[in-house]
Order: sequence, then structure tokens, then C-alpha cells
Amino acid sequence: MSFQNPVFIPGPTNIPEHLRKACDMPTIDHRSPLFGKILHPARESVKKILKSNAAEIFIFPSSGTGGWETALTNTLSSGDKVLAARNGMFSHRWIDMCQRHGLDVQVVETPWGDGLPADRYEEILSADMNHEIKVVLATHNETATGVKSDIGAVRRALDAANHPAMLFVDGVSSIASMDFRFDDWGVDVAVTGSQKGFMLAAGLAIVGFSPKAMDATKTANLPRTFFDVHDMAKGYANNAYPYTPAVGLMNGLNQACIMLLDEGLENVFARHHRIAEGVRAAVKAWGLTLCAKEPEVYSDTVSAICTPKNFNATDIVTHAADKYGVAFGVGLGEVAGKVFRIGHLGSLTDVMALSGIATAEMCMVDLGLDVKLGSGVAAAQNYYRNNTTAA
Repeated sequence: MSFQNPVFIPGPTNIPEHLRKACDMPTIDHRSPLFGKILHPARESVKKILKSNAAEIFIFPSSGTGGWETALTNTLSSGDKVLAARNGMFSHRWIDMCQRHGLDVQVVETPWGDGLPADRYEEILSADMNHEIKVVLATHNETATGVKSDIGAVRRALDAANHPAMLFVDGVSSIASMDFRFDDWGVDVAVTGSQKGFMLAAGLAIVGFSPKAMDATKTANLPRTFFDVHDMAKGYANNAYPYTPAVGLMNGLNQACIMLLDEGLENVFARHHRIAEGVRAAVKAWGLTLCAKEPEVYSDTVSAICTPKNFNATDIVTHAADKYGVAFGVGLGEVAGKVFRIGHLGSLTDVMALSGIATAEMCMVDLGLDVKLGSGVAAAQNYYRNNTTAA
């Protein structure tokens, strides 16, 4: 693998030099007002990126998985009922976490490649006359399959059923890359991490809690210590953490938010969509298909590309790393060996994307797939030439 080549995995993503330098800073007293000048602006900026006026932002030295655990343990009690659809590896993992915490999960099995079944959610919630379901889980962008789900539709399902359950959203591979509307969608907990749209190294779990979720923390009895939001809030009030924070990453997060807001969120989302459309044009030119079944669920941050039957898609990923020093994503879970993934999020441009498309194309030709060298690159070039907005 070459350090000079960009990565095309769906996270961790490429780190801009400015942010890498922001994380490389001298030691400071993390219990001083100086740390507060990093902490508080970062939290306020994350609120803007979530498009929220009401969210309480908590930032833990962890990953998105820690964010999931923060959501569950601070708001739920043993035996509480949760509704979730399993439509990919990451929804599966959140369900698994719920079960390990002794929660009662009603799982809606959904084909991998489909979005969340909001209509089925509405049916189940309407039938729950005693309001036993406390939380609905929703994976906004299923990283394993390249599927984007309509969170607004999930909120409408809750409202149509007149159900008081909270809405928890995994936005790990969508937030800061794709439009996310915490307040408008009535999200109660949103989870993301530093290593994807925020263009940093892994190491921060970023979580937004609504007032309703904060109220639920008063009665929740699942065990929590490291991820206790009340302990964290007390620390924030004193410009500190209840333990040692990842100061360098926090400084990087502050600068990443500035970069994103300076670019303009709508411009960030448009850039991701444009780059993704170029990748999708290449996939079509190769004669291949996406795992995502319909255009309305195509992800703008990662494409899971199906290869022909009896071909091991993982060979493309291995060959790219060994011969060209480039990283793509392997298939996970039910689609392992059936897809390879091109991540197109974070710090990425049209020109960088073309290098990834070209490499994937070379690998497929090297491995004997019926792909014409240059076809995908030409298709993407044609799209970018006619749709590029200069940075």
C-alpha cells in the first residue's frame, strides 16, 4: 500500500493536510479555559452540521460504535423494546449491541440492497397500542451495501402511528457528507464519528441528543460509566471531560467543522453527489450493477458494486492493494465476496475519484472480467466535465 495514493474505502477517509496539522499540537492542560476554546466551538459547529438548534452535543474519545452504546445506555432500561430493520452489516451490529444489553429487539428482516421499510414501521407502531416500543433504530446510510434510507419517511411513520417512541439514527457514514436534518426529521439521537465526513482519524464518537432523549436519561437504568452523558455534561461546564480527552483530535474536529461550514453544507452535499454520480456512470459503463436496488436509495458516500456470479469480488480489493497500492472496501456479511466498495466521501475531488475509477478498472481487466479498459473512466470524465463546479 502506498501512502501517496488516496484511499477509496468508506472510512477512515483521506485527511486534508490542514486537519492533520491541526491534530498535531503541543500538550495543553485539558482542564483549563484553553481547552474550552477548542471544545465549545466544536460542539456548536457540530450542531450546525446536524441542522439543529436543540441538540445537546457529546463528543467521546471512541468510535461510532461507542456512539451507538452511548445512545442505548443513556436512554433505555433492561428489557425495553426496540424496533429495527436489518438491511446491512451495520444495522445488524447495532441490533446485536441492543441484544447484548438485554433489550428486546423486534427485527424487520429487509433485503440487503433495500432501504428501511418505513411502511412496515408504521404498521408495527400502529399495532403497538400500549406503546411498548421505546426506540426506533434507523441506519441512514448502510455502509455495507451503499444504501441511503429516507429518515424523513421513518419520522412520518412514527407520526402517522401517533407513537411516542424515540428515533435513533446511525449517521456515521452520512453526517457531514449528505444532508442530515436533526430537527426537521425529529431525530432524538444521532450518531457519527470523526473518521468519515469530518475527514479525521478515527477516535471520536460524536452524538447529538434531543431534549426528549435527555429527559429519558433520567430514568434509564442500563449500566454506563465511560459513556455517561451527565458526567460529560458536568465536565463540559468546567471546560473539561470526566477523564482525559483526545485534545488533538478535538482541535482537528473544530477545524474540520470550520472547513465544512466555510465550503457551505449544501455545497458539501452537492460535491458528494457529483462525485458519486461519476462513480455510478463508471459502474454502468462497465456493465455492472450496484447492490443498492433503486436510484432513490443510492448512497452518495459509498458504492457497493456487484461482480458477476462465480467471481470473488474480494480479489479486486486484494489486487488493487498488491499491484497498485490503492485501497478499496471489501464486501461484508451477506455480500462478502459478491461486491467491492468504492468510498467517495470526505476529502475527495472529481480528479481524485477518477484515479480510483481508473485503478478499479485496471484491476478488473487484470483479473479477466469483461470490462473495456477506459470505459468507466470515460463515462465519469464525461459526467464531471459537464457537471463540475470548481472549488
